[in-house]
Amino acid sequence: MELGTFSVSLAVKDIKASRAFYEKLGFKMVFGVQEQNWIIMQNGEAKIGLFQGMFDKNILTFNPADARAIQKSLKAQGVTLVLEADESTTGPAHLTLLDPDGNQILIDQH
Repeated sequence: MELGTFSVSLAVKDIKASRAFYEKLGFKMVFGVQEQNWIIMQNGEAKIGLFQGMFDKNILTFNPADARAIQKSLKAQGVTLVLEADESTTGPAHLTLLDPDGNQILIDQH
């Protein structure tokens, strides 16, 4: 199962302060709209998303080529999904699940 690119989506209290902090670590904004309270930052292969007021907890994010194939595999293994992708469609799709400790995992095909 190929999960694709990995990033962490951080629920931040102050997007401006968080952006300034991660810029000091060498991250650069590569996508998003800060005025809408979300940006994606990158440093080499490492990516983080900063999201203010959009969700309560941090999220592990994977961007595969085929989210529906991953969904089928997870369901076949008995993994409970919180949100399922529509398997009757093609193109962008996403699904979510929780790990045993309640950490949210987003599988998001662009």
